[in-house]
Amino acid sequence: MKQTHPPGNDRKLSDCVSREELRALSRTTNWQGGLMLAGNLALLASAFALAIAWPNPLTIPAAVLIIAGRQLALSIVLHDCAHKALFRSAWLNEFVGQWIGGAAVDVPLQLYRDYHLNHHRHAGTDRDPDQGLVRAYPVTRDSLRRKFTRDLTGQTGLKEMVMAWRKPDWRAKLPFLTFQLVLVASLAAAGAVWAYALWWVARLFVYPAIMRLRNIGEHGVATDRYDTEPRLNTHTTIARWFERLVVAPNNVNYHLEHHMFAAVPPYNLPRLHRLLARRGYYEGHTCITHGYPAMLAKAVRPEAQQAA
Repeated sequence: MKQTHPPGNDRKLSDCVSREELRALSRTTNWQGGLMLAGNLALLASAFALAIAWPNPLTIPAAVLIIAGRQLALSIVLHDCAHKALFRSAWLNEFVGQWIGGAAVDVPLQLYRDYHLNHHRHAGTDRDPDQGLVRAYPVTRDSLRRKFTRDLTGQTGLKEMVMAWRKPDWRAKLPFLTFQLVLVASLAAAGAVWAYALWWVARLFVYPAIMRLRNIGEHGVATDRYDTEPRLNTHTTIARWFERLVVAPNNVNYHLEHHMFAAVPPYNLPRLHRLLARRGYYEGHTCITHGYPAMLAKAVRPEAQQAA
């Protein structure tokens, strides 16, 4: 069912952001892209260093959580490079997207680009390849609990791993294998090869849950996923600092703004959001939520519907 808005609430984008402002917001720079990438890699290294320097029941889980968050961050690097929107230099987008972002999560850049651009092209229609990820939402509380239980017990991660390696294309796997070799060699040089296990604990037991949170927050709680209006088919979650550390790196939580202007680099998305909010573009819509607990509450059916 389409949502009906009060008159005056359907402001056009052209009324809220000028071409000159959009041109400035869409400007990519190598130094900002490099700084974002370096921050992700530094946090990843720091998580390993924490566990290696002070291995105990507190630091190990903390390191695994941060590593999983950086795995998501590197998948977002892949995403932004697929849009050619992280760096100004085309070759940097290609190299980093293939050999760092895509390599970290075992996803070839061009394969992802073809798939993801179809998602943007067909958002709000039944031709969107990502509809299957969020079609069931909102779900019952028990259903949501079962989904996250599968993630956190490794069932989802193991299933994904089996599918990824069922019929491997070894040429396509080369970036992933190279990334893993560099990671092992780095840990060996630090005298802590055992810490390599932390990468896979994060990948199999935490990363799938974080990815589920991402998918729910981007489209699962959207008002109407079968309407081509971005404010209806896409959603933004305003993340707190600790949420940005784990579940919302690289400004990926500003997903509505990304869908409206995919050419805007991730480091400019908060500015775009503030500009549109200040000019009333979101008024009359429920496309913005503050914090991930509030976002998840939208993903659960009301009690009356759960009992039905």
